[in-house]
Amino acid sequence: MLSRLRHTLLPTLATGALAATMAATVAAPLSGSAVPAPAPARPPAGLTEARYAAVRQDIRAAERTAAAHGQTRRARSLRAMAEPGRRFLFFDGRDGGRAAEVFGDLAAARRVAVLVPGSDTGLDRQGRLRADALALSLELGEGAAVVAWLGYRPPGPLDAALLTTGRADEAGPALLALVRELGPARVSLLCHSYGAVVCGRAAAGLGDVANIVLYGAPGTGTGAPLRTSAPVWAARGSRDWIAEVPHVRLRLPFVTLGLGLDPVSPESGARVVPAGDGGHSDYLRPGSPFLRAVAAIVSGTAAHA
Repeated sequence: MLSRLRHTLLPTLATGALAATMAATVAAPLSGSAVPAPAPARPPAGLTEARYAAVRQDIRAAERTAAAHGQTRRARSLRAMAEPGRRFLFFDGRDGGRAAEVFGDLAAARRVAVLVPGSDTGLDRQGRLRADALALSLELGEGAAVVAWLGYRPPGPLDAALLTTGRADEAGPALLALVRELGPARVSLLCHSYGAVVCGRAAAGLGDVANIVLYGAPGTGTGAPLRTSAPVWAARGSRDWIAEVPHVRLRLPFVTLGLGLDPVSPESGARVVPAGDGGHSDYLRPGSPFLRAVAAIVSGTAAHA
């Protein structure tokens, strides 16, 4: 019966879902990718205050451009990002926007956690990402830093790209560049939702990263365990709707649908981390069991057995 569902019903549903999401995407209003922004200047190299100051000027230039074009929501978001207390490794307001915000002393940190977000995250919708980064930074304490990495164009909630690994493949080179800059041996990747697909697709080229953590994931982006020497961890809250996503890969004439293995299944080879009874956006909320567990993973005190 299960085989019949996989080979008959699921392809029909997936094809219908693809058509529906494509239609919804075409009918939707212009997204943040249509907001104009100037090309950023090349910031100074290194993890320095001079670099953060230069990136802040790029954010302010993008804010002025957005305001001049009547994009008040984007201008308001950029104004908040440019506040003196916030620090960004990079920023580019074009094509929906790219940014990486730093929490803690990145230059002196012995351990670094990089948050890789999932769908419906952007310059105008980064509240949850920032809250998660702040919570993890407080849990880790001194000696560690957190980078909230919005370094790719995540699919929107009605985007047909949610059904494929295409955006994840596009994100890979930028994620690898960040890991190389930060030093792979001390970097743990914390990959949420579609961000887990990004990390899964990039895993083979990441080198000796400290850890890869996949949580609230629709799949690993692959049909086999990740090709990496790093410990791979996985978690899913008991009330996370992502558990209902079918873990299949369907090859259609022009596209392959599906996001690969369930990372909490035995077949993935990942070490399962307790995540409690939270929903899809609850993993890094203050006091959550997953927040405590992932802080131990990043700090290097979690058992690797």
